[in-house]
Amino acid sequence: MGRLAQTEGLTEIQREILSTVRSFVDKEILPVATELEHKDEYPTEIVEGLKELGIFGLMIPEEYGGLGESLLTYALCVEEIARGWMSVSGIINTHFIVAYMLKQHGTQEQKDHFLPRMATGEIRGAFSMSEPGLGSDVSAITSKGSPAADGSGDFLLNGQKMWLTNGGSATLVAVLCRTDEGHPEGTAPHKSMTTFLVEKEPGFGQVKPGLTVPGKIDKMGYKGVDTTELIMDDLRVPADRVLGGTTGRGFYQMMDGVEVGRVNVAARGCGVAQRAFELGIDYAQQRHTFGKPIAGHQAIQFKLADMATKVEAAHALMVGAARKKDSGQRNDLEAGMAKYLASEYCKEVVEDAFRIHGGYGFSKEYEIERLYREAPMLLIGEGTAEIQKMIVGRRLLEEYHSQG
Repeated sequence: MGRLAQTEGLTEIQREILSTVRSFVDKEILPVATELEHKDEYPTEIVEGLKELGIFGLMIPEEYGGLGESLLTYALCVEEIARGWMSVSGIINTHFIVAYMLKQHGTQEQKDHFLPRMATGEIRGAFSMSEPGLGSDVSAITSKGSPAADGSGDFLLNGQKMWLTNGGSATLVAVLCRTDEGHPEGTAPHKSMTTFLVEKEPGFGQVKPGLTVPGKIDKMGYKGVDTTELIMDDLRVPADRVLGGTTGRGFYQMMDGVEVGRVNVAARGCGVAQRAFELGIDYAQQRHTFGKPIAGHQAIQFKLADMATKVEAAHALMVGAARKKDSGQRNDLEAGMAKYLASEYCKEVVEDAFRIHGGYGFSKEYEIERLYREAPMLLIGEGTAEIQKMIVGRRLLEEYHSQG
């Protein structure tokens, strides 16, 4: 492990967990990541290994069979995993968000039913907000949950959702829908949304009556992990699968989940940037031009200095955002800053490593080619850079409200 991106003040247990994860990444992920990515092949063996390590239950409380660790521990593990292959960190991120939402907002029955099996990875989570026509405008959701006409108390869900990470492999999906019934005219859109816990079989096609997962979306990068649509046609969901047991709270529940998800995306950016730096500085010492390693040229040293500074800065901001959330404080400002900076810096560090590789960076034989296609996803995942800046700007105006 190099000097960059070290975290002060960790406990012995945290250091042991991170050491174990880094060793797993070096031995089990890095040697196969590029081959699996080029095949767009789901990393089944890697996922099974992560189950054995307890990663799927890292933040689930011990009373439900998890490790009960902090967001910081989880984020640092994600950073390590993304350093190996970002797609793998995506597989556990959505699972983690759903588990977090259950822990924070679920009824006791929902926690007892889902969390123990989520801790082992037996139940795998995904969450769904976006739709084909709305992007980051969550208030424009049109998917609807309506009370069943038979008086059973069940809901019927209708609509089309988009960009579900783990949409095919997950067995539990937290789906945000509009539930206008019972709300007075003119109710704000975010007060008339509900999160439904949809249980399903893994796979594609019609996975249960009223629920279809058409297939994987073909992507530029972020391969291996399945990204899908979700089509609901009178999908019946029992009343006891409304998250928290009460309708109208879905927007707040989802935003709470996305807040920690943004720390996760920042951690992924840090991990990918670290790997790009490692590849760049290693190649710069091996490649010779004009009679010496290219690392001896000042132009390359300047690039390495820029890359290292960005890796360090992004890591520090990500750690600060995680610690803020762990302290019980609101961290949307810090999470927005961390996600914005880490994703932008990641793109820049990857591009500099690509430039250091010269023509070879364009070859699929070199790992940097994969990173170059993966980095752009972080610019849009969990909200675009523009969304992060809107959040940060609004929060700053709240904090520095003019008294004049």
